[in-house]
Amino acid sequence: MSGEAGGFGALLRTRRQSAGLSQQEVAERSGLAIRTISDLERGRTRWPYPDSVHRLADALELSGAPRDEFITAAGRRLAGTARARSTQAGSAGPPGTGAPREASKRVVPRLLPAAVPGFVGRRDQLAALTQVLHHPGGTAVIAAIGGTAGVGKTALAVQWAHQVAGEFPDGQLYVNLRGFDPSGAAMRPTDAVRVLLDALEIPADRLPQTEEAQLGLYRSLLAGKRMLVMLDNARDVAQVRPLLPGSPTCRVVVTSRSQLSGLAAIEAARPLLLDVLTDAEARELLQQRLGAARLADDVGAAAQIIRSCARLPLALCVIAARAAVRTDLSLAQVAADLARSPSLDAFSDEDDPAADVRAAFSWSCRQLDPEAARIFRLVGLHPGPDFDGYAMAALAGVTADESGRTLEVLTRACLIQRAGPARYGMHDLLRGYARELSDTEDGPEDQCAALTRLFDYYLYTAGMAMDTAFPAERGRRPPLPPPPATVPVFAGEADALVWLDAERANLIAVTEHAAEHGWPGHATRLPATLFRYLDIRGHYLEAAAVHGIACRVARRTGDKLAEAGALKNLGAVGVRQRRYAESADYYQQAVALYRETADVAGQARTLAALGFVEFLQGRVQVALGHLEQALEVDREVGDRKSEAHSLATLGFVELRQGRYQRAGDYLQLALGLFGDLHDRGGEAYALGNLGEVELRQGRYQEAAGYLQQALALCRETGDRSNAADLLASLGISDLRQGRYREAAGYLQEALALCQETGDASTQATVLNGLGEVLLATGHNADARTQHAAALNAATRVGEKYEQARAHAGLASALQDGGDLRQARRHWREALSLYTELGAPEAEEVRAKLAAGAPTRR
Repeated sequence: MSGEAGGFGALLRTRRQSAGLSQQEVAERSGLAIRTISDLERGRTRWPYPDSVHRLADALELSGAPRDEFITAAGRRLAGTARARSTQAGSAGPPGTGAPREASKRVVPRLLPAAVPGFVGRRDQLAALTQVLHHPGGTAVIAAIGGTAGVGKTALAVQWAHQVAGEFPDGQLYVNLRGFDPSGAAMRPTDAVRVLLDALEIPADRLPQTEEAQLGLYRSLLAGKRMLVMLDNARDVAQVRPLLPGSPTCRVVVTSRSQLSGLAAIEAARPLLLDVLTDAEARELLQQRLGAARLADDVGAAAQIIRSCARLPLALCVIAARAAVRTDLSLAQVAADLARSPSLDAFSDEDDPAADVRAAFSWSCRQLDPEAARIFRLVGLHPGPDFDGYAMAALAGVTADESGRTLEVLTRACLIQRAGPARYGMHDLLRGYARELSDTEDGPEDQCAALTRLFDYYLYTAGMAMDTAFPAERGRRPPLPPPPATVPVFAGEADALVWLDAERANLIAVTEHAAEHGWPGHATRLPATLFRYLDIRGHYLEAAAVHGIACRVARRTGDKLAEAGALKNLGAVGVRQRRYAESADYYQQAVALYRETADVAGQARTLAALGFVEFLQGRVQVALGHLEQALEVDREVGDRKSEAHSLATLGFVELRQGRYQRAGDYLQLALGLFGDLHDRGGEAYALGNLGEVELRQGRYQEAAGYLQQALALCRETGDRSNAADLLASLGISDLRQGRYREAAGYLQEALALCQETGDASTQATVLNGLGEVLLATGHNADARTQHAAALNAATRVGEKYEQARAHAGLASALQDGGDLRQARRHWREALSLYTELGAPEAEEVRAKLAAGAPTRR
């Protein structure tokens, strides 16, 4: 225990007792765990974090000299900028300590939408929110703001959030849960958490694979942070509860058309039911938009408009926007038109016929020219959350220029709103109203034609983006429809990936809509087109969903080739998620369909993939049979890309069998083919395994050369999963050369990637490596812990090689500690697995057992 830590703990205890506070009370005030405070006072925690020190000072109400003394006593943790607020990179800890490398620059998320211009009223509600925020011992959920659609829940929450943003230095998060979308497609909590993790700088390809793990990562990242989280437009408590942070230092505001009384009952949230504006506030809103002079010209008409809009902010804003544009109309004409309009069923009030939102929408749309009104109606048919001008041009069958002009008209009329640079969205009420108008005025044939144009646009443009970003697989994707009149042009790979990232949610929504409403070709071809993008960028959950849709649609329509392709893609997703048995089943079904349809090339590609999965499950001879058969067919039909993959997989299998010369020959052939095909992902895979071949033969310099080349390619393409394997191999290379600190650095970096992507197989590899580093540096107990964790991870995903390695590591650690009986048990387990896999390590283990596994010196 350092003197600094002990001095700070004593000072903390003295100041707490002087203030007459218990440890529990200080914990509640500071948001820290009571155990943290206890450890600090006892000197068990070496140095407190800066944020913790300042929170404790606030909790103790220290100021002036006492506060300076308190902070100074915190010691070295506060002295170095490397540790302060995560603003500068820290170095890795000693080998095996598990200390992560800190990010070089943390961007604080500021996701709040812009405050509503000319926000009026709601003073009592704003004050209530602030009161709850500052209430001692307040809960994480500040308030659940409820009320009818268009009443201004989001506007109020955003306005308040901007006012108090300074109290949340770690950032403000925001997500629209789309709980009352007219399509009924509310955002799932697991989809929402991906939006939040993206804002927290966790790339999609580094996310854990399971939904539960993603939610856990989100809560871990918020632990101890002072963050504001705004969950907008929630459907019910079940949608919100998984997204609540576990840390009491965070605060949450929820908006919903429901009152969410469950949050008040269980989470002690302040229920805030938002009513319509008062007459004075409604008039102030109109005055902000139309000017005092125009309202003064006809006071009665203004009052009539307010009554017809039922003082609903959304309706008032729509009418005010249209009236501001049509200065030739008097307010009396506006009021008369509203009075004659029918009611909007979902928001009518039997006791007050003037409470009519449809009247506002109807009147606003009638002021549009016919073409703008038609495009407004068609916007409501778009199945995704937002859109750009190109998509709208396809939907409406117009040029991009015409679409752009009309979208600006609709934006100014408050019938759509900007959702980002060159992107647009629509309030859910307006979307439902637009669909309602389209059903009445356009009819099924025109709607079908519009959606077909839209789906063709997305399929064609997705294909062009894939050809730009992944040219090596151009011939593997389904044929594209004729090009639309207007499409974006991609300057290069990065440009294409930006488009795919921006449109991913729309492409998924199009697939779902096409499957459910009569576009089976789009429902099967779009997932097949997107396969490599979803795979390499780590969008495994979306990939599983859309390939599953494609499989079901193809089966329903009798398209056996499309079904085989979807099954093969599902098998690939299963491999990424380390569900080997499930993956093998998908591949076997696909092979049978390819045989039935006489698609020899498809059968060979799938056999090679099946061989890889069979090998991972320990069926070596079966795997080799599949791979050799696939390679023979690849060469017969001239499929060079499949040949390269078959060769690379054979190289991997031979590597694991200890036949290094044959492995190297296969991998060099594969590398040459991948290079000819400009397949950077394939090159990285071949280079990485060539590095492993050299590593296992003790040629460390040559191994590092291959591994670094492969790692550079993975970083260029964003392939984080393969990068983790390569980092682990670099760590093992340094370990074998006695460079333990460097080895620990590589392995810790690899472990961080595995934890973010949920890759349990590679995680087992890394944990075994860390165990070996710890044993080599004399940390026997820690080594056993790491190998045990590796065994658990490898067993969970059926990775037998790493199970064997973990048993061997445990045996070495136990033997080193003198427990020879348990060591022999683990040596026997390792021998059994290595023998089953045909791995050369079996001989080394057998020799140890024959020699009685003498204690290592």
